[in-house]
Amino acid sequence: MNLFNRAEIIDQNFSRQIKNNNLPQAKKRLSLSDIMLGPNDLISIFESQINSRHMDLKARELKEKGKCFYTIGSSGHETNAVFGNIFPFSDIAFLHYRSGAFFIERSKQLLGSTPLYDMALSFMASSDDPISGGRHKVIGSKILNIPPQTSTIASHIPKAVGTAFAIDRARDLDINERELDKNSIVLCSFGDASANHASALSGFNTARWVKSIGGNVPIIFICEDNGYGISVPSPKNWISNTFSNQTNLKYFECDGLNILDTIKISKNAEEFCRSTRSPVFLHMKTVRLMGHAGSDIESSYLSIDQIEQMEANDPLLHTSRIVIENKCLSKDDVLDLYEKSRSRINFIFDKATTRPKILKSSQVMDAIISKEINKKNPPTPDEKLRSNIFGKDYKRLDRPVHMAKLINYALKDTMLQYDNALVFGEDVAQKGGVYHITADLYKEFTIRRVFNSPLDETSILGFASGLAHNGFLPIPEIQFLAYFHNAEDQLRGEAATLSFFSQGQYTSPMVIRIAGLAYQKGFGGHFHNDNSLTVFRDIPGIILACPSNGADAVRMFRTAIKESYKNGRVVVFIEPIALYMVKDLHKSKDNKWCFKYPDIGDELELGAFVTYGEGSALTIISYGNGLYHSLKAQPDIEKKIKNKIKIIDLCWLSDISIEDILKEIGESNKILIVDECRSTGSHGEGLMALLYERSKNNISIKLHAAKNSFIPLGEAATSTLPDYKTIIHQSIKLYKNG
Repeated sequence: MNLFNRAEIIDQNFSRQIKNNNLPQAKKRLSLSDIMLGPNDLISIFESQINSRHMDLKARELKEKGKCFYTIGSSGHETNAVFGNIFPFSDIAFLHYRSGAFFIERSKQLLGSTPLYDMALSFMASSDDPISGGRHKVIGSKILNIPPQTSTIASHIPKAVGTAFAIDRARDLDINERELDKNSIVLCSFGDASANHASALSGFNTARWVKSIGGNVPIIFICEDNGYGISVPSPKNWISNTFSNQTNLKYFECDGLNILDTIKISKNAEEFCRSTRSPVFLHMKTVRLMGHAGSDIESSYLSIDQIEQMEANDPLLHTSRIVIENKCLSKDDVLDLYEKSRSRINFIFDKATTRPKILKSSQVMDAIISKEINKKNPPTPDEKLRSNIFGKDYKRLDRPVHMAKLINYALKDTMLQYDNALVFGEDVAQKGGVYHITADLYKEFTIRRVFNSPLDETSILGFASGLAHNGFLPIPEIQFLAYFHNAEDQLRGEAATLSFFSQGQYTSPMVIRIAGLAYQKGFGGHFHNDNSLTVFRDIPGIILACPSNGADAVRMFRTAIKESYKNGRVVVFIEPIALYMVKDLHKSKDNKWCFKYPDIGDELELGAFVTYGEGSALTIISYGNGLYHSLKAQPDIEKKIKNKIKIIDLCWLSDISIEDILKEIGESNKILIVDECRSTGSHGEGLMALLYERSKNNISIKLHAAKNSFIPLGEAATSTLPDYKTIIHQSIKLYKNG
């Protein structure tokens, strides 16, 4: 026997120690009468534990043959099968990657499910995998109410909290779109090392925060504590010392090696959470067997004695003793069950290796945007109702006003039309937001639909993802663009990937409003004037909008909401702060940057752009503040070159049709791209490359972008940015010299 092949040793130890009656003893002595669960349930849980173990053993064997791609397993954590038995599948579960036994046991609640084969397909990255279609080895199932998690380090925890909040809020509002049972709770599992992650702490804190102000958060955080984060041991008693005495977070601890204790404590935790609608921290102490993953060599950081001590506490050995002592199975029955499971798993996994894989890029990308949904849009709001909500502003809708006011109007109409829409973020309720964009919404739609969040962007975006799991249309606000970076993974790693890793069965519809970009003098410096949208450029599937004026902002916002509601899209809606209150374009009080509120059905289609002027001497392409400064510069440019130019407002920074842009450019062969964001990584940089690549004409293109600098405070605040003077200079230079 190879001393370093711990999988083989663990496998052989099981049979040998059963035969020799050499089984570990429990810290607590419990019997079936203590848990009010029958022998059949106990045997079912044990069978799921064994099947999960053989999956890990077989996956390692196949990985060595190059037929299996990902072997992070559940060994040592198999007692989580208890949760798959105790909690009904109506309780949505966001699962740790060591939850194979949970998945198998929960599947038994539905006739006709094939958990062993489904998981085998996932291990093999087969396109037949019913959840991810071969895009990742994930534990998930739409019918079992288990959304797939692609990391489960901790990034799923904030959205699990949002989902828990969404259950009772959807019940109270009685929204038609709700998907989860009104009395259900949320299960969210993770490892002890993951509990240290900023995302985890954000989720725990938000759950406690919401409960402290009277909200309901029926969630059970299940910490599966094996004592290690890959090779790093958790400090002794770290989890219990950290979480056992926190307000608004009820703490339960169970022995994850003892299924009877785990059953008893789980039932207590369930009863408390379901009845009080309060967050629970369920601490399950367990062990980790066979290392962190297939490539992990435990002996490089643990002694053989340490490894053998953990293996001696194999939960399957503990459960064997329990089922034998309670006369559920005999010793021979246990050995027979173990070997029959081996044969079954071998057959299923070998069969799964023959199933097709996704090979083409088109197949891989097919699920980035869901094709599973296309809901009918709700009717536009009744005029009498609009009149009541808008109040004195209703008679002023045809008066030209600035962008801030028009977006406020658009939000009111949205809240009226979409009963499932929620507005939330920092200071958005009573205060109406820093720039009063959400003014009066709290008063008109109440705290149930418009509410403040903790000062934590991770919890804001996590909440949005969680709300979407129960039929809500979240409209979270990020107060300033730079703040978004605190929570980037909630968009990149969670919301934007959900359709991709579930073949469109799950989506995260939301419209994220972000006040951003630069040109504010004397306020905040870089942290309130971040001029980089690069972070959004490389996230597949999201829609990125950046209006330049109030009328287009309204028309684009309506499209954004519709795309999110009907097609499950994630939309990032960038609102240029410096243009919120701007009224004039060329001179004081000309009111040329004030616009009327567009008619209720007026929208700007996704990917559409707006053109100013019909000249062909020069074409300027821009968006946001850059568009404003380009139009400001237009009269001087045309006067100096004695020719007419054209200016294109991109509006949508995703879904850009280069072919349509080139068609609009027409015969013009001199293109100035004005980008207010930093030149490196800007949208203008990518646009320039695409125009050069696809243009059939001999064209000259110049990128006039912001310098690669952060924004300072004070008089120099706009010194690194394009403005109408520099745009004039660059336009004339390009026109004359090409």
